[in-house]
Amino acid sequence: MKQLFSWVAVALLSLSALFTACDEVTEPTIYDNWQERNEAFIDSISALTGNVTVATIEQADKMPIGQLFSIYVPAASTNEETCYIYCKKLRAVPEGRRPLYTEQVSTFYYGTLITGNRFDGNFTGFPATYQGIINPEEYKPQATDSPTEFGVSQVISGWTAALQLMRTGERWMLYIPHTCAYGTTGSGSIPGYSALTFDVELVAITLE
Repeated sequence: MKQLFSWVAVALLSLSALFTACDEVTEPTIYDNWQERNEAFIDSISALTGNVTVATIEQADKMPIGQLFSIYVPAASTNEETCYIYCKKLRAVPEGRRPLYTEQVSTFYYGTLITGNRFDGNFTGFPATYQGIINPEEYKPQATDSPTEFGVSQVISGWTAALQLMRTGERWMLYIPHTCAYGTTGSGSIPGYSALTFDVELVAITLE
């Protein structure tokens, strides 16, 4: 009889362990292996870009529509890292004006994570997951959309660097690694290590 009770006790303990293990199983999320996936995304953009680097407004003006190019972003302080951001023109406006670091601008923008999930924006633009040739007429600001104003120096360093090479009226895609965005800690709904993709139209310089 004692042996029977022993077997029953072992069986109950085994079942208890089984149910506990099932309870501890976590469902996969879109953020699994987040750092590695974001770094791989930026590495793939870098590979497509090659050695095409822009450092001056003259070089930026010469970039053809759809050509990926990189911009070097120096560290703004000893606490930040230097990095490269990656850009692609969707619309060129050679006669437009280029904003300065101290000026204020208005823009339409659409920001997404590498999953294509929107985290911010004031119109519906192209997400990070979009594949194929980008036609700016497919997604564009509507009459009900309103641009947002901010200082060129008051945004993430990746934006600041790109804006100073854009001209008013131009529309660019920006691919920004976490080192030129919100770093390892993130911000709000943006997790740490997030590479950010922006569809940006520089509407106007609003304060000189």
